Amino acid sequence: MMQETSKSFNRHTYIEATYLDTPYHNMIDTHSHLDEEEFAEDLEEVILRAKDAGVNHILVPGICLKDTPHLLDVCRSHPGYLFPMIGLHPENIMDEDYHTVLHQLENLLVENMDAKTCPTIAIGEVGIDLYWDDTHRTEQLEVFEHQIKWAEKYKLPLIIHSRNAHSELMEIMERHRSSNLTGIFHCFTGNEDEARELLTFPGFMLGIGGVLTFKNSTLREVVKKAIPLSRIVLETDAPYMSPVPHRSKRNESAHVRLVAEKLAEIYECEFDNIVLQTTSNALQVFKKLTFFDKK
Repeated sequence: MMQETSKSFNRHTYIEATYLDTPYHNMIDTHSHLDEEEFAEDLEEVILRAKDAGVNHILVPGICLKDTPHLLDVCRSHPGYLFPMIGLHPENIMDEDYHTVLHQLENLLVENMDAKTCPTIAIGEVGIDLYWDDTHRTEQLEVFEHQIKWAEKYKLPLIIHSRNAHSELMEIMERHRSSNLTGIFHCFTGNEDEARELLTFPGFMLGIGGVLTFKNSTLREVVKKAIPLSRIVLETDAPYMSPVPHRSKRNESAHVRLVAEKLAEIYECEFDNIVLQTTSNALQVFKKLTFFDKK
């Protein structure tokens, strides 16, 4: 979850165009908050538009304990298409006693980890966010490291949120480099040096979303110079971070196609090549998805 500071999307506005004439391309939206209230009134239509756009799977991150049961219910209502993650987002750690919350979240993680139709696909959204202030920096670092240990224990990928915290992130990740962790550095918008540092963790991909399409974004040059296509996965972070031309409106998973199109432009290759490679990258991280692709 990487909200634009304007928070200007309207949950009642959405893309009007259809993708019914679009070839089925098997894209994976690796990060979409479809359990949030912005989708309460039209989730079925949102999912239909995603399918029409060529999205084969949508991964839904958890951010807090109280919303996790609803997240699981939403994903179970679309087995084999929506897949849940479980985690405590850094912005939510002080909502309740985080030690108790972590214990209860781990129980939910274990209970749902081997579900046949809708297993927990990853641990996330977790990480460090010092954008607004660093009042709870110590607590954020503790909670993040605790959830890294879940990833090590249960052999699940990590979905990592990092904002204004690159040095802190690298310090913690270095301590776990030998653990062969896998995952995604979600909503990457950093510079070339930061990209290269993150890519030294071989089990991780960079999540690229709507920021890539923003007019004044420097991300396009960073992608072109420092990030090989073999290390990128697609994401929307819906309902946030809508790509051009839908900025200020609610984002949704169908828009992941716009990110893929922009990547094709940057890498000067066919759209299908982008889809094939980013989907392959996602399947390397989310190995449980390969079972559902064979069904």
